[in-house]
Amino acid sequence: MPGLIAPSDYSQEPPRHPSLKINSKEPFNAEPRRSALTQSYITPVDFFYKRNHGPVPIVDDLERYCVDICGLIENPKKLYMRDIWMLAKYSVTATLQCAGNRRTAMSKTRKVRGVGWDVAALGNAVWTGAKLADVLELVGIPKLTSTTQMGGKHVEFVSIDKCKEEKGGPYKASIPLGQATNPEADVLLAYEMNGEPLNRDHGYPLRVVVPGVIGARSVKWLDSINILAEECQGFFMQRDYKMFPPSVDWDNINWSTRRPQMDFPVQSAICSLEDVQATKPGKVKVRGYAVSGGGRGIERVDVSVDGGKTWVEASRFQKPGIPYVVDDIHSDKWAWVLFEVIVDIINSTEIVAKAVYCLSFQLRKKWKLLITIQVHIFLT
Repeated sequence: MPGLIAPSDYSQEPPRHPSLKINSKEPFNAEPRRSALTQSYITPVDFFYKRNHGPVPIVDDLERYCVDICGLIENPKKLYMRDIWMLAKYSVTATLQCAGNRRTAMSKTRKVRGVGWDVAALGNAVWTGAKLADVLELVGIPKLTSTTQMGGKHVEFVSIDKCKEEKGGPYKASIPLGQATNPEADVLLAYEMNGEPLNRDHGYPLRVVVPGVIGARSVKWLDSINILAEECQGFFMQRDYKMFPPSVDWDNINWSTRRPQMDFPVQSAICSLEDVQATKPGKVKVRGYAVSGGGRGIERVDVSVDGGKTWVEASRFQKPGIPYVVDDIHSDKWAWVLFEVIVDIINSTEIVAKAVYCLSFQLRKKWKLLITIQVHIFLT
């Protein structure tokens, strides 16, 4: 497309922070160390996980860059950055998470495929841009619309990158039109991250941010927006990022029996005890994160030092010095919650954390194809 180039090789990749844990070099996929992840409520851009499916696109002419909005609408439109900058500007604090986060721990129970993420394939940032609901009004789709007059029910986002899973075609994903046109869903066409223009790894010059939903739906390097009657039929909607029971494996999987994953599940992770060999018996601060999809707040985080026999409640917070309260005016509904508690440990200890979201659903240890939600740390 004019202004945005999708390289065919990895010779022009952007610089990255040297402390990142690299899980794949080509395409580049990396996460911060656990101990670095929860040092601050807002994740610094350098330490925000990098998730790519091909070479990172390059902008060669920002003035010529545009997004095509087309499909089942009466007024297709080309949208340039100057058009987007003229729309009302919103900032949303939201946690993005790769659906494969925690996959390494899951493989200890049963081998899975995909990038071997630890617990840090997520991050919390302030995203700034135009609300998708405002953008869609420019092509005649009113707010809170679930079906266009021409039968459109889904909004597909298409990138400019080249993915081997799409046989060299672009990454694509979709969300329901009703979600896209709901201002309260806070779906953005974002051009800033933490107060600065997006960098290349995170979608410069323009990306989608769908709060409360797995990162796979927040498409980067946006090329086009298509209004469709059916959900996106791309690889990452139909043959990846779906949830299956333990009885399903790669020999008997039937992708058509499950819908694409959208909201991510409630979960928590301990990040402060990365080097268990350096942890000595006595009082220890346990620190980590808890998060739930769909804007559901974290009601409680409990920590156990005896493998789940007894529990103590951890303190929860987002902004420094302000206790976290679900649905409070000072709380960010789309963002993670950090937790900490001081516990006494002995030489042989199994430390476990669990999160409970506001509907009282508790995290439980389960095996599922593709992703994991385990949160155990063993000190011996």
